[in-house]
Amino acid sequence: MKKYSYIGISFIVLIFGIIVFPKIMDRIENQSINDTKRLSLSDELSFIKLNGEKRKVENFLFLNQDSLLIGNEDFKGKVYVAEFFFTRCPSICIEMNKNMKILDDIFGEREDFGIASFTIDPDNDTPTTLKKYAELIDVKSKNWHFLTGDKKDIYELSNKGFNIFSSINEAVDGGFEHQGFFALIDQNGYIRSRSNEYGTPIVYYSGITNENENVQGIQMIKEDIEKLLNEK
Repeated sequence: MKKYSYIGISFIVLIFGIIVFPKIMDRIENQSINDTKRLSLSDELSFIKLNGEKRKVENFLFLNQDSLLIGNEDFKGKVYVAEFFFTRCPSICIEMNKNMKILDDIFGEREDFGIASFTIDPDNDTPTTLKKYAELIDVKSKNWHFLTGDKKDIYELSNKGFNIFSSINEAVDGGFEHQGFFALIDQNGYIRSRSNEYGTPIVYYSGITNENENVQGIQMIKEDIEKLLNEK
């Protein structure tokens, strides 16, 4: 009896496999196609919205490393990347600006591209200090502006204008803390980003290496700068 039972069970398993396995494979293939479609959405750059409205960079006007006043109008018609840093930063700023320099080396000579690096330590980071910093990291482009000014205005722009956190904190190395994000702004002053596989904007790009990510933020923003520069 056991022998026949084994044969019967084997027959049922075989029939199940013949009927169900192709359906499973079909679902896997369809899921793969759907995933591909969802991932393709991440190639389309999103507008960042606040209360249903496309978010523009708030007005700013600061001195750059050459003691020239630089504001929104100077970036009008340009694709640009923004960050918040400080020259005495002992940690993430070093890597952030190493990565930012990659972007400057690629796009810096274009008239339709720029970089805005806002210091969160304006008491120390005078135009003269920023000039020395730019020379130290070998910035050759005239389109990379290191910006300093009123501390209240800078923190307002960082924390409310961009929603990129920065703060004075004497308990941490360097005395300041901030997020290592890059913001991407289009020719009309709107903050843009790609979306994740679920269609949600990533909003900002990591300026530092994340070992858990297959594609780093610097690679993503480089690709997306090219997309914006090619937009008509």
